Amino acid sequence: MSIIQTISNSIKAAVGYQQSFDELLAAHDVSRAVAMMTCHSDKAASYLREYEVSTHKVMEREDRAVKDKKGNFLRWSKRNKIPIPYQKFINEISLVFLYGRPVKWTQLSDGTDYAYSYYKDLMRDIRFDSCIREAKRAAGAEGVSAILYHVFRDENTNKPRLLLNVLSKKNNDDIYTIKDQYKRLRAFAWGYYLTEQGNRTVHHVDVYTADKIYRCKRGNIGWEVNTYDNPVGKIPVLLFEQDPEHSDVQPMIEKVENSESVEADVIDRFANPAMVATAQVLNSLPKQEEEAKLFILKEGGSLSYLTWNDASESKKNQFERLDKHILSKSFTPNIDFDNMKSLGNLSAKAIRKVMLLAVIKAEKHKEKHDGYMSRHASLMIAIMGNVLDYIHKAEFEKLNLGHEFQEPFGDDVSDLLADISKQFNDGALSRETYVELSYLVKDVKGEMERIKTEQAENLAQQMALQRMDAFEPTD
Repeated sequence: MSIIQTISNSIKAAVGYQQSFDELLAAHDVSRAVAMMTCHSDKAASYLREYEVSTHKVMEREDRAVKDKKGNFLRWSKRNKIPIPYQKFINEISLVFLYGRPVKWTQLSDGTDYAYSYYKDLMRDIRFDSCIREAKRAAGAEGVSAILYHVFRDENTNKPRLLLNVLSKKNNDDIYTIKDQYKRLRAFAWGYYLTEQGNRTVHHVDVYTADKIYRCKRGNIGWEVNTYDNPVGKIPVLLFEQDPEHSDVQPMIEKVENSESVEADVIDRFANPAMVATAQVLNSLPKQEEEAKLFILKEGGSLSYLTWNDASESKKNQFERLDKHILSKSFTPNIDFDNMKSLGNLSAKAIRKVMLLAVIKAEKHKEKHDGYMSRHASLMIAIMGNVLDYIHKAEFEKLNLGHEFQEPFGDDVSDLLADISKQFNDGALSRETYVELSYLVKDVKGEMERIKTEQAENLAQQMALQRMDAFEPTD
């Protein structure tokens, strides 16, 4: 952007000149355009400080100043700082019950076998299952994250490719959004820093709309902006938004951490017992370098150790109450070793009941994540048809994908097989559906072809045997 253009934009801003978001980008006034967007960085950074153990509030405890009787400073006495990673525990349990097992995709359309096969291969290539878990983990910690669907041309093959990039504050990414009154995403921006020549760190902002991609680089004067047509035809972003998994119980976590740290200070101070003796005994005490342990007590003399009679029971009860509240109010089951070993071997159905809190939370998350998976499918279809394999665009557009979230511990296989076998024998299931429902079958189409081949071979053998029987001599 030229100096004249920069001055012109500043003058327009000063007199209240109203420019739309697109006009600001077209004028390379990136700073004001981004200022119109919702910035999620400050909140994400705040939540991340609560999430990371090294930045917990308890780590801010100041050491105690030790002074003499006259109030003169002597030294600093270290205070314990005990952070407890409740936040990560809560987040990981929530993640496992939603994406612990990969999302199951199904083909709901006819005549789209090529498109569906291409989709499944591409999903493995872009490591979607890993990326979705990473994005959900980041959103559970920070409140927001995103998956950027980046299309590029491979330098070796000169063919277009797809790369998924998870954006989060922990990865030093800034996320900006614009939504309409119906909460639909209208523009997305990704802010990041790159080290360039001369060891100079440069601020970059990439702005995505359905039609355009603006790659903006902060220059010495204003911004350098390169504008490209968006080949996907959609904003290539899957945005995750939620309240952090720990947000409702954060005050209780801070209370537990502070109490445990204070308790540790007290234990450190009184752990080593102190000897108490009357004045009559003092002269009989051995010197420090002597090993004698015989004390000669005069009449009326006494010798003992000062012991700490703490109120441990009340403190223990407080910790147990808070621990219970932290887990239950965040819908997190208690799965520590002692608790789980008492349960013995349980079926999947029984485990589901024990883990009911996590199941409830997972069902709540599915209200949003159903929409996320539908948007992912829509983005993938657009990318495959418009960028990666446009020759088969018509078939990609016909492709209708279904998805299903799977239980983290699977199903009771024996019960499942018995149930579908009964349904099949009763004539309530077709053979193909029976095969689809069997966990043993990985390739339904291939398995059906093998079954048909075997049936044809068996029929041929039976007919051959019947012909032989017809020509056997009779008595």
